[in-house]
Amino acid sequence: MSLLALSFLPIFIPFALFFGGWYLGRKDSKAVAQKASRLSFFLLIIFLTTFPVSYFFTDAWQSSNLIRHTTLNQIMLGLVTVMGWVLISFSRNYMAGQANLNRYYRWLMFTLASVAITVTTNHLVIFWLGWLGISLSLNNLLTFYADRPRAILAAHKKFMLARVAELSLFSAFALLYQQYDSLYINTIIDTAVAQSSAGLALHWQEQVAACLIALAALIKCAQLPFHGWLIQVVESPTTVSALLHAGVINLGGYLLLLFTPVVAQSSVAIWLLLVVAGLSTLASALIMTTRISVKVRLAWSTCAQMGLMLLEFALGLYELVLLHLLAHSFYKAYSFLNSGNAVNDAIRLRLSSAAKVSPLTNKAVIPNAKTWLIAFTLSTAVVMIVRTTFGFESAFSAWWLFALAQTILIIQWRTCEHPPSIIYTFMMGLMLCVVYAALKFTTHYALPSYPTHTVQAFSLADIWAMVLFSLLFLLSALLHYQVRWRAVRRLSIALFAGLYLDEWLTRLVLKFWPVTLPVRTKQQHHETTKNQPSLKP
Repeated sequence: MSLLALSFLPIFIPFALFFGGWYLGRKDSKAVAQKASRLSFFLLIIFLTTFPVSYFFTDAWQSSNLIRHTTLNQIMLGLVTVMGWVLISFSRNYMAGQANLNRYYRWLMFTLASVAITVTTNHLVIFWLGWLGISLSLNNLLTFYADRPRAILAAHKKFMLARVAELSLFSAFALLYQQYDSLYINTIIDTAVAQSSAGLALHWQEQVAACLIALAALIKCAQLPFHGWLIQVVESPTTVSALLHAGVINLGGYLLLLFTPVVAQSSVAIWLLLVVAGLSTLASALIMTTRISVKVRLAWSTCAQMGLMLLEFALGLYELVLLHLLAHSFYKAYSFLNSGNAVNDAIRLRLSSAAKVSPLTNKAVIPNAKTWLIAFTLSTAVVMIVRTTFGFESAFSAWWLFALAQTILIIQWRTCEHPPSIIYTFMMGLMLCVVYAALKFTTHYALPSYPTHTVQAFSLADIWAMVLFSLLFLLSALLHYQVRWRAVRRLSIALFAGLYLDEWLTRLVLKFWPVTLPVRTKQQHHETTKNQPSLKP
């Protein structure tokens, strides 16, 4: 086989997933899981074999109008292929004995195929159809347990919000076609880059398209107040949750990276991301600390992480967006698939007496002002040394967030039963910061270099992000160490209710398009109520 043919072989992956899902979904069989696992492993081998060839032989790919070949597209295709193999392999044991297995594997592979098509196409129409296919296929997975009312309600809200996102994206693509007279993404991007280099401002069509793309990304990433469905879809199979959090919801970040030359030039779209994603990050991260359920905590964590990813894009930190996207995908896939062991790990950690306990009160020791000052000084010193050494001159807020996060980490080290020395703490903090800077520096080469406006350090957008991160640091510390304060208790109660943001959206959705609970669930509820003893005298 020639190298040219090998470089085109990854195109086979989405078509194989689609036809594999169609074939396996025709009839229920005990061998469907084994066949799906073999197909996913075969596709993984194809990608690993052809990736070096397709990476170096880019000229042949660039001649194709339907396929977009960049490092970003190859990375995303690899992510889909790896996640598909992991999820399908895990499903062999996890879903064993379930009814309608053929239906499960059919829609799982259809979803993966739609994602693969979306991240490889160079055509606006095919991109939108792939985006639509992801939503429709995923909806069938979210309603796999049709007798669970929370799953039905979550899928209902997700279905309506997805239509809004798709309508926004369709309108944005129509405006881009009207302005650039082309349906090919590379033509639109090249023209936008040329206009930016020439100092030309965006036309109103491009401004509106940029805002609609940003809105579609916010809805796709389940940002507040469009987040409720993500919290409630934990009623679906764990593998579906892993797929959603690791390979679908982060497509909002990919959408922004793909259309960076257009979105980055629109100040309205950038501030839309800064405000909505920034506040979503703050609220979701705080709400997560009040949750007990492992999967619900992970869902709120995803809201916060996706908000931070979109905020990084608005700050011009595109390499961090890609790094965040990849790290979050693998972390959340592992977290959901390992959620069954999370409770045991938490109990083991609690019984290990890792926290320093006062011999008088038998309660965890609260760090004093000196400990906080030492931790913050060490973190700030490490960040300034590494940032200056590597020569980073972009937004400072990302480094400020790293310093605050490392301060919390050092506090935990210093308040454990056997705290490390100051020198050891400093060296470990320095190593973590160097690794972060190296990953940031390396990921930069995976993205094309666009002459777009970059956010300067301590600009208005940068200060806004630093204020949000400082509030998150302060409120998290109060919720963890000063929960007895009356104001903190009130805040904790409001956070436990999710700040009541999902209630109004749920009422609006049900008023616009009502949904009924499954009949079998109602009957079971009434039978259970009849069998329960009455509390009336």
